[in-house]
Amino acid sequence: MALIVQKFGGTSVKDTDRIKNVASRVGKYRLRGDQVVTVVSAMGGVTDNLIGLASEINPMPSEREMDMLLATGEQTTIALLAMALHSLDLPAVSLTGAQAGIVTDGVHSKAKIQNITPKQVHAMLDEGNVVIVAGFQGQTPDGRITTLGRGGSDLTAIALAAALKADLCQIYTDVDGVYTADPRIVSDARKLNEISYDEMLELAATGAKVMQSRSVEFAKKFDVKFEVRSSLNNNPGTIVTEETDNMEAVVVRGVALDKNQAKVTLVGVPDQPGMAARVFSALAKSAVNIDMIVQNISHGSATPATDLSFTADKPDLAKAQKVIAELKDEVQFAEVIADEDIAKVSVVGVGMRSHSGVAAKVFETLGAGGVNIEMISTSEIKISVVVEGGKGEEATRALHGAFFGEET
Repeated sequence: MALIVQKFGGTSVKDTDRIKNVASRVGKYRLRGDQVVTVVSAMGGVTDNLIGLASEINPMPSEREMDMLLATGEQTTIALLAMALHSLDLPAVSLTGAQAGIVTDGVHSKAKIQNITPKQVHAMLDEGNVVIVAGFQGQTPDGRITTLGRGGSDLTAIALAAALKADLCQIYTDVDGVYTADPRIVSDARKLNEISYDEMLELAATGAKVMQSRSVEFAKKFDVKFEVRSSLNNNPGTIVTEETDNMEAVVVRGVALDKNQAKVTLVGVPDQPGMAARVFSALAKSAVNIDMIVQNISHGSATPATDLSFTADKPDLAKAQKVIAELKDEVQFAEVIADEDIAKVSVVGVGMRSHSGVAAKVFETLGAGGVNIEMISTSEIKISVVVEGGKGEEATRALHGAFFGEET
């Protein structure tokens, strides 16, 4: 008998037929004697619909009330899945994140898990139940409902697997595993049998929609080996695990595209020590996550000045603009330019540590395709570029062909 944590995303539970399919899959593990904890997301489209309703009421709703609203999406799914398991004569019980013992900090919409005390989960498992937990949510020590950010159900599953010391963690989605690129964009993308935590973390952080980056970081920290696989078939998936020596033989593991980024440029920032610190400290206090940063000399100013550009998630753009506007008198920049029509394309692989020429190949490929680069960011296993939004998919296909084409 094994203790298994399984997570099913929104596409896997998008309607009642899919929920019944999940119940059947979960039931097979339970009937063979395994203890099963199932983490589910809101039904496909529900979260977006709730956000739309909120925006009709108030364009800038309270983040506390948004968490209260969005948490209802997962609570609908857990109850329906429990009912589906009951119809198969399998004992099951649904729990909210708070009931499952997930304690978070107080940052609404992007809460971090502080602790998990899964006593109730263990008790329900010992009684023979399949335990169904609402992903994406938790509760502060003083009882406020919080959400973990987009993709937070992945984090719920990984964190529960660590806290429960599960024998197996499975992340079910609508694709067979992790691919060398999004197969909806690159038709000849290939499925990977395995990938390291670091590679998966970089791919997730740069736009690959298979996993939430924080969940991969959590898995690496607590050594939770997990499998990404499809809920629509029985094909083997992709194992995400520790890096092994032979992984460096593959120079590039994948190409990712992120179209959910926006760029903000502060023009004419006084060229003085501490200016960047003031800007990014204020953004940090407002929980705006910054990705890429570029600073260069501003040639349109009579006094020494710089242009400071950064990227952030599109949903954070309005918040970032509000913070920047409040800094106008303190920082004394000339103007602010916001651009939502951008895309970030990234090439990822641990083999970059030991192989040269990857950057040159990236830039040569994009240049040959007439794709202009606006920003560049690198790590030892990643090269990311910001390009015009309409060129994102074209750039992704070109880079995938350069690194994974038949002649490569």
